Amino acid sequence: MNKVLWVMVPAEITLVVCLLAGVDVPAPVIWTAEAVVLTIVAIEAVLVRRHYRAARLTGAGRRAALARAVEAAVPATARRLLVNEARGVTSLVRWVARRRHGVREGDLAAAYTGPQTAMMYGLLFVSVVETVALAMLIPWPLVHMILLVLDVYGVLMVLALHAACVTRPHVVGADGSLRVRWGALFDMPIGSGQITSVRVERRYPDGSLIRIDEPGGTLDLIVGGQTTVRVDLTEPVEFVRPMGGRGTATAVRFHADDPAALVARLTQVRKALAEAPVVAAGGDGIASGVA
Repeated sequence: MNKVLWVMVPAEITLVVCLLAGVDVPAPVIWTAEAVVLTIVAIEAVLVRRHYRAARLTGAGRRAALARAVEAAVPATARRLLVNEARGVTSLVRWVARRRHGVREGDLAAAYTGPQTAMMYGLLFVSVVETVALAMLIPWPLVHMILLVLDVYGVLMVLALHAACVTRPHVVGADGSLRVRWGALFDMPIGSGQITSVRVERRYPDGSLIRIDEPGGTLDLIVGGQTTVRVDLTEPVEFVRPMGGRGTATAVRFHADDPAALVARLTQVRKALAEAPVVAAGGDGIASGVA
């Protein structure tokens, strides 16, 4: 069923584009395509209902049961892609409204888009030029319309990717926590108690966006070919890759446009929390600070 979905979705999109372009598609082709799509939707609905009922029988609530049913019936990769694209679109709205995601009062938002901004706008420029050039060179209406849809979609995704990085910065929480992010594709929360040390450390590693030297080792979140901050952890902390794969790391290296400010703020907050007095458990007195 999963393989059929990967074939039928692009085919359905192509058919819609043809109809929008005014191409005279034979009626039997339309009826056959729609019948296949409706059949697949019906099968998926039956599977979701079956998994939903099974989850309800185990005592799960309605929302939890529905989540389990969708997870069981829809491929994980497809779900992840849909979630990432939805977050990208909402990031465009936040970007226009000048709002940031996950930044509360008292938190420090640390930008990291400096090394990649020029590359993003360069990619956007190339995409627009390609769209205009193909529109002028391709004489066939059907091919022209399909490529136009794909090119416009590509431009939108580039903008959404950059908007997600702008509106989802790293966050140093008022409680001493740290949230390491890259757009809507990577989000790693680290509690204050899981951090042993943080320092500025500029490196220029090779590799893709996410690289880990070994399971449970050091995680590199590379932006523009560099990392500028290193955080050592008390224990392996779990992270989720962009397509849903999981791993753990005992140290994290990532980029911040102003690494000194991030390190200073995180150190200051953690030091203040460690020196703050706490109320003794079950008592009326005040115990001195947390070491």
